[in-house]
Amino acid sequence: MAPKRKKQARSNSATEEDPALKRPTPKRAKEIDANTPYDQLDELLEKNNSDHKPRNVLHWFRSKDLRQEDNKALHQASQKAKEGSGSLITMYLHSPKDLEWHGTSPARIDFLLESLRILQKQLEDKHIPLTVVEVPERNQKTEKVLQFVKDNNVSHIYANMEYEVDELRRDITVAKAVQAAQDLSFEVLHDQTAMEPTLLTTNAGGPIQVFTPYHKAWLSETKANPSHYDTVPAPEANDKSTASSLKKLFGSAIPDLPETKNFASKDEQNRLRKLWPPGHEAGMQRLDHFLNKKVSQYAAHRIEPAKDNSSRLSPYFSAGIISVREVLQATQKWNKGAHFDDGDVGVDSWVREIVFREFYRHMMIIKPHGSMNMPQNLKFDFVQWEEDEEGWEKWCEGKTGVPFVDAGMRQLNHEAYMHNRLRMNTASYLRGNLLIDYRRGERYFAEHLVDWDMSNNTNGWEPNYTMFNPITQAEKCDKNGDYIRKWVPELKDVPGKAIFAPYDRLSKEEFQKLGYPEPHVNFDETAQRAKERYKRDLHSADI
Repeated sequence: MAPKRKKQARSNSATEEDPALKRPTPKRAKEIDANTPYDQLDELLEKNNSDHKPRNVLHWFRSKDLRQEDNKALHQASQKAKEGSGSLITMYLHSPKDLEWHGTSPARIDFLLESLRILQKQLEDKHIPLTVVEVPERNQKTEKVLQFVKDNNVSHIYANMEYEVDELRRDITVAKAVQAAQDLSFEVLHDQTAMEPTLLTTNAGGPIQVFTPYHKAWLSETKANPSHYDTVPAPEANDKSTASSLKKLFGSAIPDLPETKNFASKDEQNRLRKLWPPGHEAGMQRLDHFLNKKVSQYAAHRIEPAKDNSSRLSPYFSAGIISVREVLQATQKWNKGAHFDDGDVGVDSWVREIVFREFYRHMMIIKPHGSMNMPQNLKFDFVQWEEDEEGWEKWCEGKTGVPFVDAGMRQLNHEAYMHNRLRMNTASYLRGNLLIDYRRGERYFAEHLVDWDMSNNTNGWEPNYTMFNPITQAEKCDKNGDYIRKWVPELKDVPGKAIFAPYDRLSKEEFQKLGYPEPHVNFDETAQRAKERYKRDLHSADI
């Protein structure tokens, strides 16, 4: 069937009402890349002086390190506190407007807050307070941190690095304020990865910007220096007297979900909590189950969503509820001490996905505009996208008439999760066949995924010329149609290969009985349209 022609959207505007489309100009993006916030923060931290005598020492938890186990900054803070007469105290900034700004899903927020509740109890059992500080406005974060520091006689602030532009700029303002103060220091450590981002370089000394050589270099470096994934102990307990002397910091209330982020029902919340149990212990139990039950078959079946052979650890990684280093250690132990590419092929295949996660953070530093709603290849910002609201609604609801795409979207809407193969297919269909601005899809994922992670999500949505054919993909990855039958029950009784394209492979009468929509667009025609549009608009891009 012919593609439905819709009005073209404007290619770029920083004043779009849709928050999914707000972004700087390509010129501004290039300026940010030329003087990265990461480099600015690194320069400030180099001047940090922490030699003064410790008083109370603060660890500032972020939404990517919600654990006491193998937490680099928390460990350093604990050690520093032991050098003085004060105590280790911890803090978490809760910014509802940040959650709104990033489009964070109710599932992810609830997962974070429930994990925070577990962490608070673990720390308070060690007489270490975890205080939740609410931030009414996004621009008040630095003010709130410095006021907490002043009110609680803090001498040293420790935190783990976040690599997105907004978070780096926040830390820059804190670092500048700390430099202007006396007897106060701010240390930010690398904790999200085993391999510190930008550490691996080309032979010429520049940053590696292609995954395959990065993966090869990562394996070589970790084999030569396994200390990259050494772990650190949980913090030591404070003296029991801390519970009295700092009583006001204990028992801090864990926030409720923001009003704009509530679940559709209590039943939905309970169902998702059962599907994604919070906390470090739950994450490590899931790792143990994966290693003992799934990993050996991972290489052979990782692209088959019906087998559900993935680890389902992504929410725990994205919130830092488990550390990548403890996961690598446990995996190598299961692998009988062999390096990740030397033993079980399933381990090799799975660890490769972990390295992708590290590579994406590495790239976020090199091209920081990637966290600002801009494609890595800035020429794609000049593509004239289509305004196809009917197609958009069908994509969101899983009613495009393409079974594999619809199954993926329905899994997302029900589980707050989607198999990786479907993430690629649903994204390709939106930005290619529907020619809808990929940023809208990226935002929709943020608003629904429990494991949303800016580095992973933005790289996964990076526009390119690749068009996944969802029919051939389904025939390859869902050979018996089991995944489609699970998530698109209208098709559960469709026989054989007709399930992959029922509109084309069934008679008109048979198809109409299904109660399933016709394809919104023709794949071949719209794939060709997209390639021609990309070629035309990238060729004329003015950068």
